Amino acid sequence: MKLAVCTTALLLALTGCATVKPPSPQIVSVDAWGGTSSGTLAPAQQISKITLHHQGEIWKDGTDVAAYLRRLQQWSRNTKHWADIPYHYVIAPDGRIYAARPLAQAGDTNTEYDPRGHALVMLLGNFEEQQPTPGQLDAAVELTAWLAREHRLGVNAIASHKDFSKQTVCPGKNFYDAYLATGWFKAEVGKRL
Repeated sequence: MKLAVCTTALLLALTGCATVKPPSPQIVSVDAWGGTSSGTLAPAQQISKITLHHQGEIWKDGTDVAAYLRRLQQWSRNTKHWADIPYHYVIAPDGRIYAARPLAQAGDTNTEYDPRGHALVMLLGNFEEQQPTPGQLDAAVELTAWLAREHRLGVNAIASHKDFSKQTVCPGKNFYDAYLATGWFKAEVGKRL
């Protein structure tokens, strides 16, 4: 028995067949950007989809991302009466990924679709008028691939807000048409799975 285990371990090491779980992407924590925990005790959601969004507002170079997230968190809670920021992750133009709402907690939306079971990823900017940056695209691919691996999802689980709602153009034509509708995004994620 001991010989069989050692032989198997040696064979895996020599052939490179051992599965090594890739590390998670670097994610700026809620505490690090000055946010506060939602503290909501809703039942944990089971992730079955990864849904991409854009901010829908023009992002100006030099804007303080942490300050923006703190304002978004306050607006979400005080004005919308949501538990937290509606998205689970926010990606800045420089490619930094920020944690937002806890992933176990279903997101929120201003449109008619039900975001339960969706991991919501939002890229800062208005992609009807602006272009996603190379840093954002790379980070979105990396984060999406990680989420897919973590939740045992294939690329067919990746979609955009407008794929679930007729009330929006989100994530904007410059992201959707160039990267999602063409299949580029799913192909890039697939390479990392």
